Amino acid sequence: MLDSLLDQLARQRGIGDEYENFRCERVAISPESKRAILVAMGIAVDDADAMAAALRAYDAQRWQSILPPVAVVHPGRIDVMVAVPADSLDRMLEWHIALEGGGARTGRIRAAELGEAERAEVDGRWQTCRYLWVPRDTPPGYHELTVTLDGGKATTCRLVVAPQACYEPPAILAGARLWGVATQLYTLRSRRNWGIGDFADLREVVSQCAAAGAAFVGLNPLHALFPANPWHFSPYSASSRHFLNVLYIAVDRLPELEECAAARERYLSPAFQAELARLRATADVDYAGAANAKFGVLELLFAHFQVEHLAKNSVRARHYADFKAQRGETLRLQALHDAIEEALRRRDSRYWGWPVWPDDLRDPRHAGVAAFARQHADRVEFHAWLQWLADEQLRDVQTLARSLGMPIGLYGDYAVGVNPSGAETWADQALYRKSAGLGAPPDALALKGQDWGIPPQDPSVLRAERYEPFRELLAASMRNFGALRLDHVMALYRQWWVPVGLDSTHGGYVHYPVDDLMSVLALESSRHECLVVGEDLGTVPEEMSRTMAERAVYSYKVLLFEKHADGSFKRPEEYPRRSIATVTTHDLPTLKGYWTASDIDLRRRLSLYPDDATCERVRAERIRDREALLAALAAQGLDHGAGGPAEYGGGLADAIHVYLSRTESALVVLQAEDLAGMADPVNVPGTSDEHANWQRKMSVDLADVFQEGRIRRLFAEVSAARKR
Repeated sequence: MLDSLLDQLARQRGIGDEYENFRCERVAISPESKRAILVAMGIAVDDADAMAAALRAYDAQRWQSILPPVAVVHPGRIDVMVAVPADSLDRMLEWHIALEGGGARTGRIRAAELGEAERAEVDGRWQTCRYLWVPRDTPPGYHELTVTLDGGKATTCRLVVAPQACYEPPAILAGARLWGVATQLYTLRSRRNWGIGDFADLREVVSQCAAAGAAFVGLNPLHALFPANPWHFSPYSASSRHFLNVLYIAVDRLPELEECAAARERYLSPAFQAELARLRATADVDYAGAANAKFGVLELLFAHFQVEHLAKNSVRARHYADFKAQRGETLRLQALHDAIEEALRRRDSRYWGWPVWPDDLRDPRHAGVAAFARQHADRVEFHAWLQWLADEQLRDVQTLARSLGMPIGLYGDYAVGVNPSGAETWADQALYRKSAGLGAPPDALALKGQDWGIPPQDPSVLRAERYEPFRELLAASMRNFGALRLDHVMALYRQWWVPVGLDSTHGGYVHYPVDDLMSVLALESSRHECLVVGEDLGTVPEEMSRTMAERAVYSYKVLLFEKHADGSFKRPEEYPRRSIATVTTHDLPTLKGYWTASDIDLRRRLSLYPDDATCERVRAERIRDREALLAALAAQGLDHGAGGPAEYGGGLADAIHVYLSRTESALVVLQAEDLAGMADPVNVPGTSDEHANWQRKMSVDLADVFQEGRIRRLFAEVSAARKR
């Protein structure tokens, strides 16, 4: 009895019964895991009565209102499900669609004439679920649908009308094959930055790449981190994906620096210039040093901005006011969070995040938060102002990219989740389930599975909130990009929940409304004219691959993984058109590290192999892969210049990049580290303090790399291969 109720309740909430692992074996989700996931969702599973009550309550919820909270339609599916009691089918149903941009669509129909989809008895009364067809001329957008039965109480829901597919740039639709360069922004060296790559460095990269014929520049996630804690720097563990990391502000390029004598005096002082020289010279980013230098000057500039711009309502002040109006409540909460965290950390370092803040500050709706906002209005304003500066500089880079003829410009990255102690979870605590973490089941690279420590969104709450959190995140992420990579795109279909107290092997998949989420994605993509790439590495369910193809979400193809069952590498013509192809990624070794097997040595030193036998097996596989890749290059007539399978040089790297450029993929991206011939990886999955993840800089100024004769010749060859 209990097991049956548990299974029913789990299925009702989207928890899978089983899944196929990386060995193609069926693995059942244990009752223990189902129970723990349900508890994380806030559902009582103490006894049979509690579970039965939860089942009835959730099911009855579907019939208590004529309309659901949100309905999503698109070409091929233009119906909204309405709930009508069976004894009311003779009544007239009036519907009204208030269009987002103004205007309306209206209609009136007898309930019995609607197509019946489902019938059920709820609390002794028969209910029916019926199809209400939306007029085909309803434009895409976020509308309000209101339904009334014979003058009774009106029921309203959000009506999302979406295009079938995501946006694709005209150049790609016309058959062009584009290429670009990807870089981790913080790693960039230059003779003028403050020890961390910034938006001025990005302008230089864009200018150099555009001149070489590139269509885009790819970036790591630029999400907001924790200004008061600069040593929390992983771009995939953001405080919020709604806003930007303010450490990327190029302070020396702000117009206020020319106006503010105090800030300029500090910036030009010998001591400050010596500190900047030190910050530029480090092998790894000194996040605390860079933050100290930048925020010290930014404080002076903000004081100047208040007196010379805000008080006088200057043009710059009006631009800032426009930004605040556009970003609204989301910006207010972000700035509030950052100001509170700053104040508490200065008081006591034990305040590591909002879950341990004082009770009156943990909930944004609490009176204590309102009191803080009044008492610290300047600090809240300061953090909002920083976000405006960052957004303004990033927008200007995208404007430059498009003015230089780049069909895409900036290619951004949207992380799969956020840190549990950040602004995003603080602002919407009902949506995020903090008693579980996102991760991955065991696979060939992580036999113990993975727990990323990222709180999952509850799909039931996401639907109840009318998908607004997802829409807002997409809009914020796409506002300054021509293409966007969705990290772990399978999260739109299912997510591996790891309940607190269980290890990663005892998690379970929770399914999400993928068709609805893909529709919202397509609508935002079209509105922002932003191409979408889905990072679909690893085990990809067939349903997800089919949905991506139907919705024009581009697939992610890593050359090192694109092999046949016999170990041979796929030929360029075997790559799918709707994809982006790359040699490697931030979670994999660089090309040089891969070829020289220095990544294997590194993982062995870090004790990331379960035993020596596994390490040696990986090493043997690497030898076979190198030989297979050399054979693939030879088959294409590419001269790699390598004297032997283990020899690495610029000629080999160039041949591999030209091979990549010959693929049918619409997009090809070259990694900056590979252009510079670096061996050290950006990140080693499975480590934290053991390796300097997200810290190491480029070995040379990227601008110098672009000036190298070999790299300029490579860009010319890549451009030619892409046009072929």
